[in-house]
Amino acid sequence: MYFDGSLMKTGARAGLLFISPLGVHTRYVIRIHFATSNNVVEYEALVNGLKIAIELGVRRLDVRGDSQLVIDQVMKASNCHDPKMEAYCKEVRRLEDKFHGLELVQIARRYNEAADEFAKIASTRGTVPPDAFLRDLHEPSVDLGPGANVETTAPQQTDAIEALLAAGEVMEAEQRPGRPFDWRTPFLDCLIRCELPEDRSEARCIARRAK
Repeated sequence: MYFDGSLMKTGARAGLLFISPLGVHTRYVIRIHFATSNNVVEYEALVNGLKIAIELGVRRLDVRGDSQLVIDQVMKASNCHDPKMEAYCKEVRRLEDKFHGLELVQIARRYNEAADEFAKIASTRGTVPPDAFLRDLHEPSVDLGPGANVETTAPQQTDAIEALLAAGEVMEAEQRPGRPFDWRTPFLDCLIRCELPEDRSEARCIARRAK
């Protein structure tokens, strides 16, 4: 199994490539819908890859990835100082017990191009290949504890909210006595302040069009 993660402004995604002993290729793209980091994306790729392998009935697996931090932590070559990394590392070791044989090896990025390609395709909103399986991940695969602050808003959603707030500020600055009514007002009231007109028919129209 080759795994890789990609974190870009347009989103976080993971790519997986399974190659059976007979040479059959199976590809997965995992879309991550919560705010995360590069290391977490790599761990999500690994954890979900192991879970998929278990679902497929695989009992012996060679794992290849280009993340030195993830491989070193799982293979106990380095310590996990971050509680999040420790939680993911423990999950990998828990899943490891489901296999009769599991080996993790770090490889150079140039040898991980297939998994990296799938991860980048998804994170740039590119078209997912028709022969690849697609999964959506809306929350972390591990329990990060009560003190963890994990945002559930995807990066593109955050950008949209910030754009709406900026538009609202511009609109308020433009509203001057004597100026004509701004058509954006009811839509921004709905999207930003959750306010709708008192007229029910007009309110339904605004709510529907605001989407």
